[in-house]
Amino acid sequence: MDMQPVESSNVSAVGYDPESQTMHVEFKGGSRYEYAGVPPETHAELMQAQSIGRHLHERIKGAHQHKRLA
Repeated sequence: MDMQPVESSNVSAVGYDPESQTMHVEFKGGSRYEYAGVPPETHAELMQAQSIGRHLHERIKGAHQHKRLA
């Protein structure tokens, strides 16, 4: 999945596959998570958010299944 660098104090990059509605988030510490069932508009809102980390925590983490990737 292509990862797009983002400006955030906690998140370094975000990748998204609209076909599977899967989003990958890479954090500054190196951990990477996959979020399932993320609609395109939710991904777009994240990428346009003033604070990507806050938006991820408040709107995506509790609403979508996620797992840590190796």
